[in-house]
Amino acid sequence: MTSLQRRLWEAVEPLHAVVYFAPETAAAAKAVGLPSWWMGYFAGRVAPLGPLTEPPATAMLFGFAPRMVARSLPDAWKYAEPPVVLRSRMDAVEAALTRILPADVALEELADLLEQAVTGCDHAARPLAAAWSSVARPDGPAGRVWLAATVLREHRGDGHVLSAVAAGLRGLDTTLTHIGSGAVTREVIQINRGWSDDEWDESVARLTERGLLDGGSHLTDAGIALRQRIEDETDRLATGPIDALGEDGAAEVLRLALPLSRQVFDAGAIPLPNPMGAPRP
Repeated sequence: MTSLQRRLWEAVEPLHAVVYFAPETAAAAKAVGLPSWWMGYFAGRVAPLGPLTEPPATAMLFGFAPRMVARSLPDAWKYAEPPVVLRSRMDAVEAALTRILPADVALEELADLLEQAVTGCDHAARPLAAAWSSVARPDGPAGRVWLAATVLREHRGDGHVLSAVAAGLRGLDTTLTHIGSGAVTREVIQINRGWSDDEWDESVARLTERGLLDGGSHLTDAGIALRQRIEDETDRLATGPIDALGEDGAAEVLRLALPLSRQVFDAGAIPLPNPMGAPRP
């Protein structure tokens, strides 16, 4: 049975993930002077943390090849300072959600509930969630929904990194177990994370030696068990927002968010499959 924590992620993640695919976001990054889409991605993702260099950004983002991050950070800050990147990104995604979602949808109730869920986030050892939680709340409901959804997904994501590292996995190793679970494919993820074929083969060999892969892309029984432990631990570490909402509040978030997230997919605003492994809920 799918946990309530994961159901909440599936319901809310698309409302955040619009930022990665919306033309408004790409146009905003270009408008502030960032010369490439990936520079806009990395600068926008870590902007609340200030002018980061590659090593801390790679450590937090976890699944990316260091050299891919290094092509964007810290050079991005020569073109636009973090507050400028942050403001332009938030304005852009608010415009994107306003365009994508039905004109008659009332987002205030969902915004209130997601902000209530955020109060349950423990930010210890969760730098991305902590940083995004410090961002000033937007005035408009679409912006409020996006920011709260962002804090929640980075809170869960930081917890997932903690779980994977505790299991002895590196970033690429974790990605390969994700592929082995069937959530994403190599074709989708490798180009979007910047790993070379040699690095990929080294990770396969490492996981095969541990008995987690069968020498290819498939998880062994031990790999399936480890992946499940990581997902279970990720869920456990994402319990705070559920506690803050209560069961009735969580059910109301699902009721309000699910049709909106389905609309995001149905409008073509997020592709299937996608690098996040997010399903159409």
